[in-house]
Amino acid sequence: MRFSVASTLLALATVASAASSWTFSDGTVKVSSKSGNGAVEKFSGNSRVQNTLTLGHQDKLKVTLTTKDGSTAKRPHQAFLVVKEASGLEAPFPLTVKDSGKGTVEISQKDLPVQLLLSQEPLEASLILGSFGSSEGSVTPVFDFAVKLDPATAAPSYEKPLRYGKLAEIHHIFRADPKNPPKIVSITFALAVLATVPALFIGWFALGGNFTHVQKALGNAPISHIVFFGSIISMEGVFFLYYTQWNLFQTLPAIGVVGVAAFLSGTKALGEVQRRRLAGER
Repeated sequence: MRFSVASTLLALATVASAASSWTFSDGTVKVSSKSGNGAVEKFSGNSRVQNTLTLGHQDKLKVTLTTKDGSTAKRPHQAFLVVKEASGLEAPFPLTVKDSGKGTVEISQKDLPVQLLLSQEPLEASLILGSFGSSEGSVTPVFDFAVKLDPATAAPSYEKPLRYGKLAEIHHIFRADPKNPPKIVSITFALAVLATVPALFIGWFALGGNFTHVQKALGNAPISHIVFFGSIISMEGVFFLYYTQWNLFQTLPAIGVVGVAAFLSGTKALGEVQRRRLAGER
């Protein structure tokens, strides 16, 4: 995310009409190197470091100064060293400031974001001071430094994020609708069911089924028997349509209607059969 620490802190911590402002004195930047090739430079609010410093992979950059409110050494509420690259990306580093105004901050390569480490241009360091009250805050560029990576190791990788860019077109591939099993499977199971029909009639005759009572049953309760038998056939037809054409939302209402008809007619039809059974006619 790209934002300006300088403008944000300055707006929150200062008053434009202030009579005094936050400054600093005794500014020193020191690059400590294990190879002994360090550098020390002085800076102030009116004079920045002219030479571009170099921060190696084993170096440390230390900034020391004394913060002042007007001409009095004092500790501010906000004190940052902001490192910024050419594109405007910033990284703030807070100073440790004592009540006497003595402040320090140390930076090494491991403290810098990878975007700043890979910058091809020197980085600009600015000092930001601000506090509550009537004193005006300050943003002061103090020095520039270049980052020198370790040549013996690979440079850190960084993939720039896509921002407000056009994305590739997305093509959705939906799963195909479920299909019935192969016809040979359906025919096999249909024949297996039909093969049980003769066995049903054989068992019916063996157990003493009375076809001679059909006329009497229809005479006592014709509508109940016809509707009950028709509802059984209709239920089989509903299942057949569900298997071949209908979906579940078409099938469920039909099952409900046929089921209610079978229950109501079956109650009266089986009641009529029970009365003949009790009368000894079956």
